[in-house]
Amino acid sequence: MFRAPVWRAVTALAVIAISLILALVSAPRLGLDLRGGTQLVFETRDSPTVKADSAATDRALDVLRQRADALGVVDPTLVRSGERRIIVELPGVLDPRQAAEVIGRTAQLAFRPVLGNEGDVRDENGGQLRLGPAAITGDGIADAVQQSDPQRGPGWWVSIDFRDAGAWQRMSGAAACEPVGDPKRRIAIVLDDEVISSPPLDPSIPCRTGIPGGSADITGSFTHDEARDLAVLIKGGALPVPLTIVEQRTVGPTLGAAAIDASAKAAVAGLVLTAAFIVAVYRLSGLLSTLALACYGLISYAALVAMGATFTLPGLAGFVLAIGMAIDANVLVFERAREEYDQGRGRRGLKAALDRGFRNAWSAIADSNVTTLIAAGLLFWLASGPVKGFGATLAVGVLASLVSAMLITRVLAHAVIGRVGPRLSGLGSPGAVRTWLTRRNPQLMKARRLWLAIAGTLVAVAVAGLLARGLNFGVEFTGGRLVEFATAKPLSADAAGQAVSRAGFPSAVVQASGDGVTVRAGQLGLDGVARIEQELERQAGEVTKRSDEFVGPSLGEELRRNALVALGVAVSMQLAYLAIRFRWTFGAAAVLALLVDVTVVAGLFAWLGKPIDGIFLAAMLTIVGYSVNDKVVVFDRVRELWSPRSPFVTAVNSAILQTMPRTVNTGLGALFILLALMVFGGDSLRDFALALVTGIVTGTLSSAFVAGPLAVWLARYDRKPPPGPPVKRRRVSGAVV
Repeated sequence: MFRAPVWRAVTALAVIAISLILALVSAPRLGLDLRGGTQLVFETRDSPTVKADSAATDRALDVLRQRADALGVVDPTLVRSGERRIIVELPGVLDPRQAAEVIGRTAQLAFRPVLGNEGDVRDENGGQLRLGPAAITGDGIADAVQQSDPQRGPGWWVSIDFRDAGAWQRMSGAAACEPVGDPKRRIAIVLDDEVISSPPLDPSIPCRTGIPGGSADITGSFTHDEARDLAVLIKGGALPVPLTIVEQRTVGPTLGAAAIDASAKAAVAGLVLTAAFIVAVYRLSGLLSTLALACYGLISYAALVAMGATFTLPGLAGFVLAIGMAIDANVLVFERAREEYDQGRGRRGLKAALDRGFRNAWSAIADSNVTTLIAAGLLFWLASGPVKGFGATLAVGVLASLVSAMLITRVLAHAVIGRVGPRLSGLGSPGAVRTWLTRRNPQLMKARRLWLAIAGTLVAVAVAGLLARGLNFGVEFTGGRLVEFATAKPLSADAAGQAVSRAGFPSAVVQASGDGVTVRAGQLGLDGVARIEQELERQAGEVTKRSDEFVGPSLGEELRRNALVALGVAVSMQLAYLAIRFRWTFGAAAVLALLVDVTVVAGLFAWLGKPIDGIFLAAMLTIVGYSVNDKVVVFDRVRELWSPRSPFVTAVNSAILQTMPRTVNTGLGALFILLALMVFGGDSLRDFALALVTGIVTGTLSSAFVAGPLAVWLARYDRKPPPGPPVKRRRVSGAVV
């Protein structure tokens, strides 16, 4: 009896110490939506000579990495995703046109002789040229660098070193044999089938001798940036296969800083409100669990930075949300301990009641956390970008909450409980909710047809919204571009819409609120964004681009399909888990009630016209995990109370009443966090919080008023007998003869 508490205490101290060290020595890795920059997702395409397989994509990745390094981007991230996709993150690069032009350009470079003026190729000045076949390609370039020299005059040029000096000397020597002024004395430098420079050779270059030394200069009216970008393209080499941008996101640094500030305020406000609530309900035990929650925050943060996880805006929301969900295990333990102390009328003592509370609550805690981990795993597996970070953060938060509740809270409680009175401990009274329910003992299951009728009405209203108004899918699922501008002066929606129409996009969806204008369109390129920005500046003064998000139509269709697959797989896996863990009728009742929750949330967003995007998908899968979590707790108690001597409907009614205090306290703890997100978060976080608030409220109510009645109705089709009473081991004492 002595060794277990000691080893728990040593383990808890070790976990806290390691987490503290990791948190101090490791710096968090912020996503682009928090620090500003551009993310580009390229997809490789087959060329006439090369198939876009994983090997070709890896070679393209090496070329892109050289280009990003040559651009001077600090800490760029380039990774291959799947067989054909490359994700490029460029912190601090806020001009997606420049990033896409330099990073993703095919860059097929060639030096070609000029055969005359009567061709169909235009030179850099707009004249006509007829070109011969390429004499030197990009593979023959050893180095390229931008240069300037005031003694040669203003402007920049690109100096090139060739791998084969003889090839360049032969080419320039052949052109030097043509008379001065003849177009054949020119050499065309062609990049991606476009002549960027076609200078004539100097008259001093002798015929057939050419230019020795293996170097040349590309001259033209280049600015510093143009010369640098051209040198980057030439030096980086040609891409082995063409690339197409299928997704692009650009976030300004001010928006990222505001998101961090909003998330920090939400975390502090939510944690303070949750701590005050749990201390008010559970007194000293609540204070100890609040300390454990602080350790939970440290453990989960340390785990994320140690894993090298990228903190994104949805990830921060998941981190804040997991704080509210982390109290669930503490509440389950405390409520079971209250029951044990009340049933034993204090004869067993607080420590014994607390031990039994931890032991009896473990089954429900394990089952409920497994269901949440299923949802988090599906987010990480099927989602992309920031939503994937939300899944990782949520999974780490669930595991850290287990350590917080089952280890740290237990160590702290064992060190204090037993040395204080029952009233101060918070475990000596059943609580106001349990006392009221025990005194009234409402027979909720007698009105089960009424509850199901009300649920059916809510579903009908939600379905009507889905049919009448449809879902407002964001660009993430439909493809297109979504740009958010900040304006110096407020603009009305009509004025903003007229400005966007003048820019050439009359069918774009334009929204204006305060100092912000949002433009969404299916066919909107980077040049179109620049035109819209110019038109808005004429109306509202200075305009700053806060964010720019582009998703290609093929990727949007894929993301939409993956979202449906994620929801379907989540429901199927949790039905299978519940059927194995309990019985099929419990699983079916839980999943049907879950569908009610999901339909109500989707219907609400349809009626309000809220966007359906990756953040909404994260919220829906979180609702799936939370709702099933709640139903697992109820059905775990049903299994415990149901016996051959007790009718099933009575066991369901009693289980709902006995778990109601836990349900109310856990729901309120999570709602404090979500309300803080709604108050302090931006528009996307408010929509995220709105979906979760609706899901938690409906999920809590559906556990009692939908899942319970459905389980009673389905029980008639289940021939499996009720579970027998648990077998108690008898302690044998006496002498051995």
